[in-house]
Amino acid sequence: MEIERLEQKLGYEFKDKELIKVALTHSSKSNENKTLQNNERLEFLGDAVLDLCVGAYLYKTLPGKKEGVLTKLRALIVCADSLFSASDKLDLGEFIMLGKGEMHSGGKYKKNIIADCFEAVLGAIYLDSDYEKVSTIALTLLSDVIKKAISGNLTYDYKTLLQEYIHSKNIKDFSYELVQIKGPEHDQIFTSKVIINNKDMGQGEGKNKKESEQHAALNTLKKLKLI
Repeated sequence: MEIERLEQKLGYEFKDKELIKVALTHSSKSNENKTLQNNERLEFLGDAVLDLCVGAYLYKTLPGKKEGVLTKLRALIVCADSLFSASDKLDLGEFIMLGKGEMHSGGKYKKNIIADCFEAVLGAIYLDSDYEKVSTIALTLLSDVIKKAISGNLTYDYKTLLQEYIHSKNIKDFSYELVQIKGPEHDQIFTSKVIINNKDMGQGEGKNKKESEQHAALNTLKKLKLI
């Protein structure tokens, strides 16, 4: 059975098989079959569990690091890129139940769908067992990512980090706006800002629009105390 294959990869056998079935059910599938429950609630729980697991590990492992450093490391470790990478160990995309439309559009390869399912699976393990068990599994799956983050060899652009925050909070009103371009044509300075829910959250400058948006994202992350 497919679930047994996944359990072997996880190194964990579910007592309540319904939990893992729900964790693997994308909303596109439940939209087609109203009798099915999708994994969004388990994703919510798994996100919180993962934050605690990684946060506790970093706290214990890096006693000399300040809160800001730990927060930045955790953000790198639990972002969608990292979870997508860790999911390779499980071949998670092969187990996700998708609706026909999402399946045809390559949903089982999409980063956000895989990352969300990864969190949902952790949420299911937590409900089926306890914190110690899910922490062991999560940290094992993320071991390579954690090592790279701590050694300074794991970096993601600030726009990606901010986008992950926006996604996690289900914020719909989010955009970048080019404020101005100043200076001679051969040496222009671009200024951009981040707007969230009609509020200016951070501004940044750069030699081009892309660079100014990166700096605006960085300043927004700092304002939100995410790094």
